[in-house]
Amino acid sequence: MNVTIDASWKKLLKNEFEKDYFIQLATFLKSDISAGKTIYPPGPLIFNAFNITPFEKVKVVIIGQDPYHGPGQAHGLSFSVPEGIPSPPSLLNIFKEIENDIGIHMTKKSGNLTKWAEQGVLLLNAALTVKKDEPFSHAKYGWAEFTDSVIKKISDKKEQVVFLLWGKFAQEKEALIDTTKHFILKAPHPSPFSAHKGFFGCKHFSTTNQILMKQKVEPIDWKLS
Repeated sequence: MNVTIDASWKKLLKNEFEKDYFIQLATFLKSDISAGKTIYPPGPLIFNAFNITPFEKVKVVIIGQDPYHGPGQAHGLSFSVPEGIPSPPSLLNIFKEIENDIGIHMTKKSGNLTKWAEQGVLLLNAALTVKKDEPFSHAKYGWAEFTDSVIKKISDKKEQVVFLLWGKFAQEKEALIDTTKHFILKAPHPSPFSAHKGFFGCKHFSTTNQILMKQKVEPIDWKLS
């Protein structure tokens, strides 16, 4: 399992990588792979969000729950899929809200959000791996502790970051964030089961850019093509 992580995060999270829970997590993943089980995303993409968005570039955080568990879908960025993979329903609803919010056309041909990540949007899943066809299968093996630490580090060491918390699960992470120096935007999850309960019309994309521009920070170009 060939795993790499950007130097800025490696330094910041050095203590986490040395803790017992993370060592046990790594051992668990290696044993699953040795047993012939398919894990998503592939090893080199487990820390993709961190590699594309170094710590110093983070200005927005979008928290997802679990990687996609179908073949070819997960590539280490929450809600995102690689080129050539059909966009899942939640992502299509995100695109619909962007179109309604800021009036730009979102191509349905690509669900690859790498462009957002390159601009400083940390697309963070609470669990960074999953077993094929088994949603939430790795959620309780230490990933939550690790990604909670990531959120806390961002809260402690940065200022004026915009956190987009969609759905109950993501909103529980608010407890890790210093709300006196960061911005939190909350809405229901973009899933087809809940998007109509307030995700549609939340205007998080225009609001995020208004917040960034008020801080004299470059806004996000949400358009993918």
